[in-house]
Amino acid sequence: MIATVVTPVGDWSLWGLMASYLPVLVAAWAATLVATPIIRSIAIATNVVDRPDDARKLHSRPIAYLGGIAVFVGLIVGIAVSYTIDSPISFRPVPMSVVVAMMAVTATGFIDDVWGLDPWFKTVGLLVAAGLMSLYGGIGTQTAAAFLAYFTGNGQIGFDLSIAGAVWYVNITEWVGVGLVAVFVLGGCNASNLIDGLDGLLSGTTMIIAGGLLMISLLMTLHLTTASLGQIESTLSQHILESEGITLAGARTSLCMAVIGATLAFLVYNFNPAQIFLGDTGSLLLGYTCVTIVLMLGEMGQTHFVLAGLIVFGLPIVDTVLAIFRRKVQGLPASSPDANHLHHILKRSLGTVKLAVIGMWSIEAVLASIGVALAALSLTHELRVMGIYLVFIMIFGGVAIAGTVMGRRAMKARQSGS
Repeated sequence: MIATVVTPVGDWSLWGLMASYLPVLVAAWAATLVATPIIRSIAIATNVVDRPDDARKLHSRPIAYLGGIAVFVGLIVGIAVSYTIDSPISFRPVPMSVVVAMMAVTATGFIDDVWGLDPWFKTVGLLVAAGLMSLYGGIGTQTAAAFLAYFTGNGQIGFDLSIAGAVWYVNITEWVGVGLVAVFVLGGCNASNLIDGLDGLLSGTTMIIAGGLLMISLLMTLHLTTASLGQIESTLSQHILESEGITLAGARTSLCMAVIGATLAFLVYNFNPAQIFLGDTGSLLLGYTCVTIVLMLGEMGQTHFVLAGLIVFGLPIVDTVLAIFRRKVQGLPASSPDANHLHHILKRSLGTVKLAVIGMWSIEAVLASIGVALAALSLTHELRVMGIYLVFIMIFGGVAIAGTVMGRRAMKARQSGS
């Protein structure tokens, strides 16, 4: 077993820590920059394109899909480079379970982009990814344990089950963790998919999200102590300790850097006027990767850092919550498409796609700043944990109220028009 060690980055500065993982960003950027025009040519040659219509797809010409494949290539190259970084022995690399889950998500989106996929089959693909991450990577388990502790006083719950003379231990905490990860993955992937409606919107938004999550991860790493490493170590299996390490600090940082590099390069081709779209392949992949990083923030059961991460991931959640409440109030299915997402509203009010996208990026930057500030204040003990809970409830509770108001106004307008 790897022994608990003194804080591995105690002598590093924030910028020094960032610099050590910079090769991941550069590798992901270069790989995506090269891969994108190749994937675009393949998509056009095979007629995998998004054609305009008169309703919600307002581009003037068919645009190549499958940009998500180029982003996937960039992420994989970045992760591969992260394995070569000489990080402290207690730092776990990006778990292979996460990489395999990324492949499952990418395959699900690719099949949907090329041949079309029933929503239920798409859900199954995302659930497979969630199961791989939680059951084999242990990601989300500690967040679930902390959640259970609020209600039972004991985060680890299980019982012995006897079947045909054999006794099996059923770990309730582990399965709650799987359920929690499934909710995060399904919600995050679909939320990212919903805001992918304008050139460069999702790729730029995800870059800002990854930047915010990177800052939280680095701040948490700089505050690691021998005691906190020991706490993490006590929750991990022997196999993970012997083969990987203790803390996910390095994995979080590597994923953030890879996402920033890949999305930055993709924006070269995706910003208005876009030459290629992410498609479901890219939107699902980026949503999954961001959710994975958020869950990694709770490796010691710090649910308040997970909530801070969700605030950083705020724009996709805000738009999704608005859509759900707006539609439900009108008696419509939550999945019913419309042209009243935030980016549609901003485009109508600001007049151009570029201004609407910049406006959306600005909203995301504010939310990311709030999330980072809350995490930083909590780490320095200037803000109690409950403060993050309250801000989280205020932000998304307010969004739910706003969605309800929007729905009622739309319903009144429809009734008066009829």
